[in-house]
Amino acid sequence: MRVLDGETLSPPPIWLMRQAGRYLPEYKETRAKAGSFLELCYSPDHAVEVTLQPIRRYNFDAAILFSDILVIPDAMRRNVRFTEGHGPEMDPIDEAGILRLDGMGVVDYLEPVFETVRRLRAELPEETTLLGFCGAPWTVATYMIAGHGTPDQAPARLFAYKHPKAFERLLMLLADVSADYLVRQIDAGADAVQIFDSWAGVLGEKEFEAFAVRPVARMISSVKARRPQARIIAFAKGAGYLLKTYRQKTGADAIGLDWSVPLGFAAELQKEGPVQGNLDPMRLVAGGKALEEGIDDILAHLGSGPLIFNLGHGITPQADPENVHLLVERVRRSGN
Repeated sequence: MRVLDGETLSPPPIWLMRQAGRYLPEYKETRAKAGSFLELCYSPDHAVEVTLQPIRRYNFDAAILFSDILVIPDAMRRNVRFTEGHGPEMDPIDEAGILRLDGMGVVDYLEPVFETVRRLRAELPEETTLLGFCGAPWTVATYMIAGHGTPDQAPARLFAYKHPKAFERLLMLLADVSADYLVRQIDAGADAVQIFDSWAGVLGEKEFEAFAVRPVARMISSVKARRPQARIIAFAKGAGYLLKTYRQKTGADAIGLDWSVPLGFAAELQKEGPVQGNLDPMRLVAGGKALEEGIDDILAHLGSGPLIFNLGHGITPQADPENVHLLVERVRRSGN
């Protein structure tokens, strides 16, 4: 939280995207008990347990609520399901379906998530930050349009060009519902929240402004108007040079960086405020020299400014838990 307020700390705080996940044997055990993935997300008992597992193992500086970005369309009754080997799927929405959508009852449907947050804040050590999160409107909309993820999200891009008014309505509705969702997470005990725009990198310059910047700015403005103390990290994966004005235009307190962001450019972005990132998750899989060099490069370029050490995207299932130990130890030793 001190770094989110602009302070430089040595060593920097560390947490990892997907730190609770399939690389941990204890996660796999809990996942098997829960039944479906969504049941895992909506069961406070199970969601609290898997959120705490990496904190027990690694003593990260932040715990991130275990949930999924697609609980919002699930709450909109889009029949979201997670099929092993296929990823998330849902009923695709068309122009008429968007016009029928409203946000009524969506946030109330997600009450189990808020119960998880309340329990986590009660169980976590006081010094461990609790992060809530949601998906950015563009990324959530891409799944709603196609009904599943696609390599370049062409269905959503095409739909946006052919039906601009309906698509804008969808983005703004998602922005408003997601802002309400984040406020409720903060009220339940989340110290800060992150907005994941995992598919921002497929957008051109004008589309990035319309689909990635404007809806996220609307969300952040809405959250901060109601909860001025809120601290918000915005992560636009793959946005590259477009990150240059992203913080200023969205109002985010910190920006997440994926591993493709050059460290020299990252240092320029850091002059305007905190950054988070940006180790390649494959370095964590590789371990050894690749891991050590990646850590050291980030600390050398970004360690003298406000930095939250993280990966450039989520931990992959093939990561060795022992490599995560090595990562945490090397980052924490850097302050000595």
